[in-house]
Amino acid sequence: MERRNFLKTSGLMGGAYALSGSPLLAAPSQLVPGTAPAETYWLDVPMRWVQLAFVERDPGHYDPDFWLNYFKRIHADGALLSAGGIVAFYPTQIPLHHRSDFMGNSDTLGYLVEGCKKQGMKIMLRTDPHAVRQDVYDAHPEWIAVTADGQKRRHWANPDLWVTCALGPYSFDFMTLVNREIMERFQPEGIFSNRWHGHDTCYCDNCQRNFKAYSGLELPRKIDKLDPTYRKWAEWRMKRLREIWATWDAGIRQVKPSARFIPNGFPDKVMTGKEADLFFADQQARRGVIPPWANGKGAKELRSTLGMKPLIGIFSVGIEEEFRWKDSVQSDAEIRIWVAEGTANGMRPCFVKFGGDIYDKRWMEAVAKVYESYYKHEKYLRNTAPMARVGLVYSEQTDRNYGGKPWQQKSGDHLDGMYHNLVENRIPFDMVNDRLLSADDLKRFKLLILPNIAALSDTQCQQIQAFVEKGGSVVATFETSLYDEEGKQRPDFGLASLFGVSYDQKVEGPLRNSYLHLQQGVQDGQTQLILKGLDDTPRIINAIYKVNVKPTASYFPSPVTLIPTYPDLPMEDVYPRVPQTDTRELYLRQIGKGRVVYIPGDLDRSFWQLLTVDHGLLLSNVVNWALDEEPIATVIGPGVIDVHVWRQANSMTVHLVNLTNPMMMKGPFRELIPVEAQVSVPVPTGVKVTGVKLLMSEQKPKFEIKGGKVLVAIPRIVDHEIVALDLA
Repeated sequence: MERRNFLKTSGLMGGAYALSGSPLLAAPSQLVPGTAPAETYWLDVPMRWVQLAFVERDPGHYDPDFWLNYFKRIHADGALLSAGGIVAFYPTQIPLHHRSDFMGNSDTLGYLVEGCKKQGMKIMLRTDPHAVRQDVYDAHPEWIAVTADGQKRRHWANPDLWVTCALGPYSFDFMTLVNREIMERFQPEGIFSNRWHGHDTCYCDNCQRNFKAYSGLELPRKIDKLDPTYRKWAEWRMKRLREIWATWDAGIRQVKPSARFIPNGFPDKVMTGKEADLFFADQQARRGVIPPWANGKGAKELRSTLGMKPLIGIFSVGIEEEFRWKDSVQSDAEIRIWVAEGTANGMRPCFVKFGGDIYDKRWMEAVAKVYESYYKHEKYLRNTAPMARVGLVYSEQTDRNYGGKPWQQKSGDHLDGMYHNLVENRIPFDMVNDRLLSADDLKRFKLLILPNIAALSDTQCQQIQAFVEKGGSVVATFETSLYDEEGKQRPDFGLASLFGVSYDQKVEGPLRNSYLHLQQGVQDGQTQLILKGLDDTPRIINAIYKVNVKPTASYFPSPVTLIPTYPDLPMEDVYPRVPQTDTRELYLRQIGKGRVVYIPGDLDRSFWQLLTVDHGLLLSNVVNWALDEEPIATVIGPGVIDVHVWRQANSMTVHLVNLTNPMMMKGPFRELIPVEAQVSVPVPTGVKVTGVKLLMSEQKPKFEIKGGKVLVAIPRIVDHEIVALDLA
C-alpha cells in the first residue's frame, strides 16, 4: 500500500489504513564490540543512561546547564529526552502538533541535545502519542478512542485531554510524520515511544471495521482471556502493534539507517527479542508488596529473548505507588537496591526524572555514587556471557491461555515462589522463555525448572524430552504440560513419559489441614539429601492444591507421601484419620545422566503465599538433587543475598545483592543492613586467576586458590558487591 501524503495546505487528512507492506526489522547480529556492523556499533556503547522527561512548563523555567553538568559529573553516556507527541519541545512545523505554550521562540530540546552531543553522549528522543488536545479532537474526531458505551474517551488523569486510538490513523499517519521531523531535525540514535500501545479496547469506527475485516467478529465487550473473541482481538491487536512498530522503524531508518525505533513495552517478549536491537525496560520501582528482586526478574525475562543485546533499565527516583507522586523522592537505600538488582542481572541503568525543575535533590547523590562506581569499573560490567547453569522457565502462552478453574487462580505465584526460593538459596539462575527451548537455546543449562508451565505444545514437550536425553535435568510442578499451547486440556500430561506418572483426572483442594509425611530413617543418600534440614520432623504442611496422578514407571523412591485432610475444628476432632498413606507427593527419576522431579502439589505457589521454612527447604533440596553438580558459585553467610555470575573478555564477576532487610516484602527500604559472606568460585577451565577485586567497596581482598576454586572472604556487603576475578 502506498504511503499517503496526508498533509494538505489547511491541515491533515486521516483515514483507517495500515502500512502493512512495511518490512519488519531484520534479525540483528550479536552486538559484541569489534564485531558488530559499523552503523549499529553505537548500540553497545552507552553504559549509563539518563532520562529527562520534560513537562510543558519546563521551557524557560528549568536550568538545562544544571542538568548537563550533572550528566557530566556522573559520566552519563546516553540520554533519553522528551521530544514530541502530546507536547513538542522544539519548534515543530507540523499542524496540530502542540508546541509547549512556555517555549516562545526557543528550542528547549535542541539546546539540551546539542549539549549532550558535545559531551559525547548518544541520544534517544522520546515521544508520547497517547493523548491530544481539543483542537486535534475538533479536526480529527476519528483519531480519538471510544469506550464500550460509544463515548469518546476523556483522559482519566487530565480531563482537558482526549485519549487517542493507538491502532488507527493517528499512529500510522500523524506520528509517522512527527517521527520523521524529529529525526531530520535532531539526527538522534533513535526514538523511544511511551504509552504507544493503547489503553483497553477501543471501539472507534476504525477498530470495529478493521477487526471485523480481520476476524469476522464484533469487538469483545469485556476482558476475558479465555473467551475466543477476546483472544482473537488480542491476536489482532498484536499484529497491528507490530505493523506500527515496523512502520515507525522503517520511517526512522529512511532518515538515518543506524537509528532504531524502541517501543516502551511489547506484549510478546519473544517478538521483542527478535525485533529489537536494544531495549529499554520501563520497570521503574517497587510498589505495594513487590519484592526487590522484581527488577532482576524482569531483566532475566527480557534477556532470555534478547540474548546479549543491550538492555537498559529505566528506574525512577520517585515513588511509584498507585497515586503517582511523580515529584516525590525515594530513599537512597531503595534506589540503590533496585539499581543493583538490574545491574546484577545485566541491565544498564537509566534514571528517569519527571520535570526539569527539582523540588527535592536528595536522590542525586545516591545516583551519582552508583554511576561513578560503574564508570570506574566499566570493563567488568561489559558482560559477554551469563554463567548460570539453572534455567527457570516462564510462559507467556500459559499466561494467555490458562486459568478459569479454582485451582488455576494466581497462577503467577508458581513462578514467584520458585524464583524467591532460588534467590533465598543463592543459586545462580537465568530465565528461559518456553518458546525458546531448542537444543541451542538450552545448551548452557544443566537444569530446567518448570513451575506449573501448564500450556506446552507437542514440540515443546519433545524439546524438553530431548534436553533430558542429552543429560539435562528437569523439575516440574502441578499441571505442567497438561494443556496444549492453546490451553486445551490433554487426556494426560504431554510430559507423562518423562514424569513417569499419568494424570488421574482430578485436582484436589484446597487441602485443609493436610500434611506431607517425611520418610525419616531411610539411609540412602538420595532421601537424605531430599530431607536435609528436615531431620527432626516426621511431617510438614502440605501444599494447598494437588494433582492426582498414577505412577507408570517401574520404581520410585518414596521420601515424601500424603497425610490426607482431616478436621481442624472442633478441637476435639483435630487428629489424623489416616496416619499416613503410600501416595507419593514427590516423584524422582534418574534418566541416563539426567534427573527428573515431578511435584504433584502446587508447592511453589504455596511457598510464595505462605513462605514457610519447610516448603523452602524441600524445594531447595529438590533443586540441588536435580542439579547434581557443583554450583557455579557458592556463597556462605547470614542474610538474603541474590547471586549472579558473568564472564567478560578478560574477567569473571560474581554479583552479590544484599536483600537482607525487614522491608524486603514491603518497601521502601529505610536503611541498608550490611552482611558478610564467604564466596567460592570454581576456576574456569584453561584460565589462570591473576587477581581478585571487590569493585563496589574498592578493596583487594585476600584470596586463595584451593582445589580448583577461588576462595574469598568479604567482610561487608552493604547493598551491592561485585567480586571480580581477573583471568589470563
